Amino acid sequence: MACHLTGRYDVNRNATLPADDYALVKEWAESIADLRLQGILFHNNFSEATCAKYGNEHISFIKTAFPSQYSPNVYRYFIYRDFLRQYAHRIAHLFVTDVSDVVVLHNPFIQPLFTARPGTLFCGDEPKQLDDDWMKAHGTHLRSRIAGYARYEADFSHAPLLNCGIIGGNVRLMEAFVEKLCLIHQYYNHDNHTAYTGDMGAFNYLVRTTFNEQLYHGAPVNTVFKAYQVDRTDCWFRHK
Repeated sequence: MACHLTGRYDVNRNATLPADDYALVKEWAESIADLRLQGILFHNNFSEATCAKYGNEHISFIKTAFPSQYSPNVYRYFIYRDFLRQYAHRIAHLFVTDVSDVVVLHNPFIQPLFTARPGTLFCGDEPKQLDDDWMKAHGTHLRSRIAGYARYEADFSHAPLLNCGIIGGNVRLMEAFVEKLCLIHQYYNHDNHTAYTGDMGAFNYLVRTTFNEQLYHGAPVNTVFKAYQVDRTDCWFRHK
C-alpha cells in the first residue's frame, strides 16, 4: 500500500505536487503489476479518468480525504490504520511504502527470510547513524513533547538510521505498529509547526523503543538508500 496526497506544499520535496500526474507513481505501480502482486494506492486528487486508465487486477485506487492537520508523510498512517481496522481480516501480510521513489524488485512474501520470521518487522534503512544532524533537527518537536525521546536518541545514537519508506510484516504486527504510530502523531505531533514533519522521528522512536527485538532492516529488504542502484536485483525493494 502507498499514499499519493497532493494539493499542499510538501516540505520534503520543497514543492506542491501536481494533482493528476500519474508519472509520479507509475514505476511503483508497474513493478507491483509485473510481479502479479496486489497494490492499493490511496489518493486524494487523481481524476476518474486516470484511475480508470491505470487501474487493473493488480492496482486499485482508493480516494481519500486529506485534512489539513497533518503533512502527507504523517497522515498516510491514519489512512492505513483506518483501512486495516476494516479489512485486516482479509490480509495476511503487507508492506506500506513510499510511492514516488520505491520500486518492488521481488515478491517479498515468498522470500525465505520473510517466511522464516513471521513475527518480524521489516523496514528500510540508510547508510547513516541515528546521531545525524538532520535527524536531530527532525526530532526537535517530538523531543520537546515525549519525555523519553532524548534518552532514546542517546541509547541508539550509533544505531543505523531506519527509513519509514519501506515497512512490512504480518498483518497482526502491522496493525499493532500502525495503531501505536498514529497515537504518537495524534498526541505528540498534531501541533508540530516546525519545518520538519516528525514522521522519521516518530518512526525511529517507536521501532527502537517497542519493536527493536523484532526488527530486520537493510539488505535484502532494501537497496542502499539514495545510491540509485538501478542495476541491483538482489533486494526486495529499491529505494532511490
